[in-house]
Amino acid sequence: MVRLWSIAKLSNFGRRRWFTTIGSERISRVMSFGDGSHGALGLPGTGMGLDAYEPTQVHDLPSDVSFISAGHYHSLAVTSVGEIWAWGRNEEGQLGRIGRDSNSRSVAKRVEGLENVRVRGAFASGVVSTAIGDDGSLWVWGRSKRGQLGLGEGIVEALVPSKVEALGHEHIVKVSLGWGHVLALSADGKVFGWGYVADGRVGNVGLPLEASPLDSLASGYGEEAAEKKVAEAMRKENNMPIAWEPRLVEELRGVKVEDIACGSDHSLVLCHDGTLLSSGSNVYGQLGRRSNEDLTMSPVDVTANPKQTMNLGI
Repeated sequence: MVRLWSIAKLSNFGRRRWFTTIGSERISRVMSFGDGSHGALGLPGTGMGLDAYEPTQVHDLPSDVSFISAGHYHSLAVTSVGEIWAWGRNEEGQLGRIGRDSNSRSVAKRVEGLENVRVRGAFASGVVSTAIGDDGSLWVWGRSKRGQLGLGEGIVEALVPSKVEALGHEHIVKVSLGWGHVLALSADGKVFGWGYVADGRVGNVGLPLEASPLDSLASGYGEEAAEKKVAEAMRKENNMPIAWEPRLVEELRGVKVEDIACGSDHSLVLCHDGTLLSSGSNVYGQLGRRSNEDLTMSPVDVTANPKQTMNLGI
C-alpha cells in the first residue's frame, strides 16, 4: 500500500520517504530514504536502483525548501522564494529539463521555464509534474497518453512547464494526481477533473461513464488464459473516454469542497459540510461502500469533520 502525504514536512510515496528539518537559523534540510530507483532519492550512486536504509541528506538543494512531493520515480521541491527543483526519472520529461541525460538525474536541478512564476506548491505523479503559482495558475510538464496534462485534445507531451489555459480564470489551490487522472481544487471550492475517466474516477465530467475493462476481469483463469484476458482488456482500454482538458465535476456543482485526493484509479472528495465522497474503481473496496455499480461520486459511510484531511493509497 502507498500512502501519499501532501505535507511539506513529510512525503511518502510507495517505498520512498522524504522529510525536512528546520533548524534555529531557519535552514531546511531534505532527507530521503527507501527505494532509490531512477535516482529519485537524489543521492549519489542511486541512479539505477540502489536503496538508502537511513535518512540521508539530499544535497544540491537550496537551504530554504518549504514544500516537497514524491512521485513514483521522481521528486520535486519548492523553496520559500518560489523556485522549484526536480530530480529522478526523466524519460517522460517530468523533470522539466531540456535534454534527458540519465547520468545527472539523481542531481537536483531547478526546473526550466518557471523563472517568472512564484511557485507555492508542486505535485508529482508517475509521468507528470505540476506546479501551482501564487496567482493560482496551474503548470504541467511530462508525458501522458491518458490526457493527464490537460493541455488539449491529443497533446500527450510537454517537455517544459506549460500553463493549463482551460483553468486560466480559476485560482487553483491544490491538484492531486492518480495513475491517469487528475483533480484540481479552486480557492472558492470548485473541483475540476480530467484525464482517464473510466470507472467515473473523476466523477461526471460530461463523458460516458464506463467501467474499466481491467476491473471486469474475474479470477479463476489459468496463466495463459489470464494473460490473454489482460491483453484484450488493455486493448479495449485504449478506446476508453479521455477528458483532454479540465472539466467541472457535475456532482459537485454548487458544493463547496475542502479537500481532494486521487489514488491510482479512484478519488476522494471532502466537502465543507463534512461529507466524504468517493468515485472510481471499487475492486478492493477502496471506495468505502459496497456497490460496484454506481460510477458517480457517492458518499462514504463515515461521519467526517470538515477540518480533517485525507490521504489515499496509490
